[in-house]
Amino acid sequence: MACWGNNDGDELRTRLPERADATLEGLRFTVVHETGASAGRDERMARQYPDTDVLVFGHSHIPWDATASTGLRLLNPGSPTDRRRQPFCTYMTATAANGALKDVTLHRL
Repeated sequence: MACWGNNDGDELRTRLPERADATLEGLRFTVVHETGASAGRDERMARQYPDTDVLVFGHSHIPWDATASTGLRLLNPGSPTDRRRQPFCTYMTATAANGALKDVTLHRL
C-alpha cells in the first residue's frame, strides 16, 4: 500500500494514488503523504477521515503516534533515509489482527 509524495514526479504519480485505502484484518487503513501542521492534526484528520481507523502519513519525516478523540490512530514512521531534524532515521512496524492494531514500534536506524 503506497501513495505519492510531494517530491515524486509524473511517473510515480501516474502509478500511485494520492490516497491509498485498504482494509486489513478488520481495520480500515488510509495512507497519505501530507496532513498539514502538527497543531490540531489529530482532531483535524479525524474530521477529514471519519471512515478510517488508522491513518499513516509522512511528509514531515517526524515520527508520530497519536490517537484522536474519535479513536483514529495517526502514525508517521519518520524516514529511514532522511532524518531531517530528527536525531535518528526511523521506520515503524505494527501488527493488525482481529480488528485491533498492536505492537506499534518505532525503530531507530
